Amino acid sequence: MAGDRYISVGERVNGFSFANLGLFTGFADGVYNAVYSLVILEIFKSSAIVGVYVAIYSVFCFIVGLFANEILRMFSKARIFYFSLLMMAVCYAMMSFSILPRTFVILDYTTGIAITLSSMLIPLFMSDFSKNIGMARLNSRYHLWLNVGALFAPTVAVLIANHFGNRAAFFGSAVIYLIAWSVFKYFRIVQEDKSLHAVNPRKTVRALWKNTVEFFKLQGMMRAYLVNFGYYSLRAMRVLYVPILVIEAGFDKDVLGWVLTLGIVPYLVLSEFMGRAVRRFGKTIWMVLGFGSFAALSAAAMFATGIPLLAIFVAWQVSGALMESVHDLLFFDGTTKSQQSKYYGVFRTSVNLPNVIAPMLAAAVISLFGMTAAVWVVTVFIGAFSLLVLVEKKK
Repeated sequence: MAGDRYISVGERVNGFSFANLGLFTGFADGVYNAVYSLVILEIFKSSAIVGVYVAIYSVFCFIVGLFANEILRMFSKARIFYFSLLMMAVCYAMMSFSILPRTFVILDYTTGIAITLSSMLIPLFMSDFSKNIGMARLNSRYHLWLNVGALFAPTVAVLIANHFGNRAAFFGSAVIYLIAWSVFKYFRIVQEDKSLHAVNPRKTVRALWKNTVEFFKLQGMMRAYLVNFGYYSLRAMRVLYVPILVIEAGFDKDVLGWVLTLGIVPYLVLSEFMGRAVRRFGKTIWMVLGFGSFAALSAAAMFATGIPLLAIFVAWQVSGALMESVHDLLFFDGTTKSQQSKYYGVFRTSVNLPNVIAPMLAAAVISLFGMTAAVWVVTVFIGAFSLLVLVEKKK
């Protein structure tokens, strides 16, 4: 993977070109996430089972992430990204129809492969083309476009869902990913094809294990992993349970659309500011503020109802915005480019693993207390734990 060579690239392609793809991924994922948990709830009829399903799905994505390094040994990044975008466009289009639950699940898992690989590749492409720009600046641009796309996504999702049903909103994601695929083709990236060799499964598993052990032995990588794990755990809980709790509170889908849309505003307002603030004050202070405030607001959400609850759902997006452009910098700032290529697959499991553990904890808490709002006990714990990891003396 570290040996990937670019044979030719479009004249104007640089790190910002890949950061700008955030407009498409943010829009498509925002449409998808606005209705995803509601569709799963329609299928399984239980908010606790929703958490279990997402956890099992995320185990699958976790395994894909672990094997990503082996996939990248066999195929170039450009080829994998090209087919991942196309796979998402096709599968989301098929998921938008009123199909059998088992067919939906199969397609959902197929997109899981593509989502896992594509979300890994964009930061690696940005790193490859960062030159004198720097990853902090590119991260800020990427997340700015993510949030611009996500700003309009809930409105589009709710509009489609109200007229054609929740599943139909997935067709919007399919169209957006098809446009992203066309834009990537415009980059005219050509990489050297890799020779395919027969792989011994035992050697592959041993290589994965060795790579994982080496990663955690690197100074600062355990801390980087836990911080990223905490960030994505809070994100997973927010994405999964805010739509369900808004509907359970008696509000309609239009209100849900407004809550999700207003929640993007802090990210847009703070995006450029955070790029400058990180360069001036460092990254740790913003993560401390983010995790601390999220834990405090989660505690309040356990008891709030009505409009105050909706206000909390919007307000804690400020917490997420403080961390958005810095949550993975502990990895990028603490590794060389060759180490990034070698270990990024292991590090990226900190994105998938939270979607296994957090929803399972949520399902257990819901079953124990008998109400969905109890899930915020989990986010209080995660926020507090992540805060302790950050303030602990670096080893």
